[in-house]
Amino acid sequence: MGAHPLRKTPMNALLASRLGALALAAWLAGCAHPTAPFNYTVPEQPEASSGYTAKPGWATQRFAVAAANPLATDAGYQILKAGGSAVDAAIAAQMVLTLVEPQSSGIGGGAFLLHYDGKRTQAFDGRETAPAAADEKLFLGPDGKPLPFHTAVVGGRSVGVPGAVRMLELAHRQHGKLPWAALFQPAITLAEQGFKVSPRLHTLVQGDKFLKLDPVAAAYFHDASDQPWPVGHVLRNPMLAAVLRQIAAQGSRALHEGEVARAIVDKVQAHPTNPGRMTLQDLANYQPREREALCHDWRVKERDLRLCGFPPPSSGAIAVGQILGILGHTQAASLPLQDGPQGLLPSADWLHLYTEAARLAFADRAQYVADPDFVPAPGGSWMSLLDPGYLANRARLIGPQSLKTAPAGQPGGVQRTSYAPMPQQPEYGTSHISIVDAQGNALAMTTTIEDAFGARQMVQGFLLNNELTDFSFAPEDAQGRKIANRVEPGKRPRSSMAPTLVLDKATGQVLMSAGSPGGALIIHYTAKTLYGVAQWGLTPQQAIDLPNFGSLNGPTLLEEKRFPAATVEQLRTRGAEVREMNMTSGLQAIVRSQSQGKPQWLGGADPRREGIVLGD
Repeated sequence: MGAHPLRKTPMNALLASRLGALALAAWLAGCAHPTAPFNYTVPEQPEASSGYTAKPGWATQRFAVAAANPLATDAGYQILKAGGSAVDAAIAAQMVLTLVEPQSSGIGGGAFLLHYDGKRTQAFDGRETAPAAADEKLFLGPDGKPLPFHTAVVGGRSVGVPGAVRMLELAHRQHGKLPWAALFQPAITLAEQGFKVSPRLHTLVQGDKFLKLDPVAAAYFHDASDQPWPVGHVLRNPMLAAVLRQIAAQGSRALHEGEVARAIVDKVQAHPTNPGRMTLQDLANYQPREREALCHDWRVKERDLRLCGFPPPSSGAIAVGQILGILGHTQAASLPLQDGPQGLLPSADWLHLYTEAARLAFADRAQYVADPDFVPAPGGSWMSLLDPGYLANRARLIGPQSLKTAPAGQPGGVQRTSYAPMPQQPEYGTSHISIVDAQGNALAMTTTIEDAFGARQMVQGFLLNNELTDFSFAPEDAQGRKIANRVEPGKRPRSSMAPTLVLDKATGQVLMSAGSPGGALIIHYTAKTLYGVAQWGLTPQQAIDLPNFGSLNGPTLLEEKRFPAATVEQLRTRGAEVREMNMTSGLQAIVRSQSQGKPQWLGGADPRREGIVLGD
């Protein structure tokens, strides 16, 4: 019963103890009768380091759920135990994340959900939209120049129309097994009874200078002496519990219409220094989209896989697919991992090939990718960017010396484009959930409010997103050419979120669910994990544990204190500018495996954050 560790650790002993307590309170009829009433049991709330904490890796037989906070993972686990579906578990986990990981995601933000039922892969788009009154000059100051990032973020200006709840409602109508209202029990219970402030939440509140500017957020996240609540403090959120009760009873209408909607609009429009343009009509009119998943072939070690990800407005799947595809036309596969002082790590030769492939992919991303309802795909299809012949041509640009900054290509026979490439600007935030259920459904969902704590505007117990800052602040370049990802009314900003499912092409069997938070670096975190499992034969935990690396079509980025000086120097001799920096991924992954001839799921969670994997 419960998750079986691959090796023993103190954290794992704590989890085993907690799962033993859970087993005593298990539902006798839950698994056999999915419509039996669901009763949520509050688990122990273990405390973990906010730095780097080794994770054991997990193995389960029937189902598994991986999320960024133990309480969120546990909520999904209890839903699966009660006979719920992967979508049911994702909804319960997301509502708990709204409470316990408010800096990263929540009902005030958006999400991309990828779902596979054994026959088809669906992409549910809950990305936020720009208000109808927004225009391409939204983030320009009085001097006509782009605003500083946090000047744009903090306040109402940056808040997009949230979409996560309405998208989850759409997915639940198609794939839910338990009643909608039952899925809110864990978050409501924890909001009313309280949850322990985690080390990560405490650390981030302590380091954020903008939360205190909002009186509501300041009062919630700080004590009477204006200090962040200490680790372990039991924090209650009755206002959020009340909102969740309304959504449980009325569905997404409770968020998009009525009292809660009015509170959101008032907060956005009435900000004293940085008001936004969202209206009640914007909230009421929001509609999630079901898009065609972006699936393409990926041949690894003589095995044909199908790599499925999210299409535009996300750039994640295209960039990940391009990087892996370009690497397939190089000598990368012949370069094994090396032993380093802190474990396995890629060689300088492999990192050179990877970061060059990344530069090429990010050049195309900046040039072409935006909301498909506003911007046409090059050559009439986003698959033109993943065409094997096109990627082979791009790979020929990789030589012994770094490109430093790569040019965009000409996919789909494009001779010229009227759009200007988007300049780099900051991207932050997000959280990821991976789930496989006992019925064989698999899910990967990446969910976000963008920057840590979003727009720093708290409404009835939850934070509002700053997702509009994922648009290009500058609408055009110096020559007057428009940028594809500029602000337009009703448009969805380009994203880097990369929820990913890997299938066996021959059998259609799901092999992996993965994804990560991390802004534009999501693309590299996800690609690293996919490559580590598929090409290097690592367990998901081993792949996640690898040091992080990448390039956004500029310097080569390496996770600080994880690479030997010799590796850094070898990259510099190839002409790359190398920056060692903090690269806090939050990867979650679940991978199909075999144990003594029996199928099982291996799970991994990022040691850089607080997530865990649970299952039976």
